[in-house]
Amino acid sequence: MSYLEATNDLYKEAALTPDVGLCCTTNPIWELPGLKIPKIMQEMNYGCGSTVHARDLTNNPKMLYVGVGGGMELLQFSYFNRQKGGVIGVDVVDEMLEASRNNFKIAEDENDWFKSEFVELKKGDALNLPVEDDSIDVAAQNCLFNIFKEEDLKQAIEEMYRVLKPHGKLVMSDPTCEQRMNDTLRNDDRLRALCLSGSLPIKDYIKALTDVGFGTIEIRARKPYRILDPINYPTDELIYIESIEVAAIKDPMPVDGPCVFTGKAAIYFGGEDYFDDNKGHILLKNQPLAICDKTAGALASLKRKDIFISDSTFHYDGGGCC
Repeated sequence: MSYLEATNDLYKEAALTPDVGLCCTTNPIWELPGLKIPKIMQEMNYGCGSTVHARDLTNNPKMLYVGVGGGMELLQFSYFNRQKGGVIGVDVVDEMLEASRNNFKIAEDENDWFKSEFVELKKGDALNLPVEDDSIDVAAQNCLFNIFKEEDLKQAIEEMYRVLKPHGKLVMSDPTCEQRMNDTLRNDDRLRALCLSGSLPIKDYIKALTDVGFGTIEIRARKPYRILDPINYPTDELIYIESIEVAAIKDPMPVDGPCVFTGKAAIYFGGEDYFDDNKGHILLKNQPLAICDKTAGALASLKRKDIFISDSTFHYDGGGCC
């Protein structure tokens, strides 16, 4: 049995018998005016963070969600696009698609504004999306890509890049791990399917996105997720896993490389009212400016004593410049 077959079997079981503890997170459930999320959807929330950000979802965006789970995030996305087929949900597991269809009927009863026709469910594979080129404004996946091994991960990201419109966003949540995992962990198909042993370091995760062509990357959150310990797992040391929330934007790739925002800021505190590096960055006196890592490096290279550059907070929420 391949690791993808093990994954499909695991989520077939989770569709037939909801597993509340499968992917519990520190994220609160979104509370929006007039939105009620059925209890069954909350029990089948098999993600490790959130991919729903209101600032991504203006002007009725066409949305794609891969790996539908119990339909919770599809319902949340529908809140921002109340049109027939405004949201596409893709899953390879028949039982999960059927569970989502049933859950949408419950959501219709509990939400006056919602209709099941807002969501178009499609049987499909993340490696071969049944979606047209350049047709999606916002694509999302939650705790799915970490399952894929290197070549499959590359193909899954390429598929998302293909279906996005220019400047469209791929919004994701996945486990990451900065420690090295041994081969036994890496090759355990069930632990990979459980979103544990496929976790990558953040820099490798970002590189996988920029290698495909995404010109702008935003790290929006970095949170505690799991511990692999020697008593319960085949490891000699404690391994700490975090979850991150990331947006990859289909911007053109800059000549000098991608713009990666990891939550750094620059503060000018010199004798003038502002500092202008003549490269598009104006720092007002004692006003923090969010900057990408590339710009942080360029400013640091000036070796000025009146510019402070913060460490990465791994939380970027817009603004600033690159």
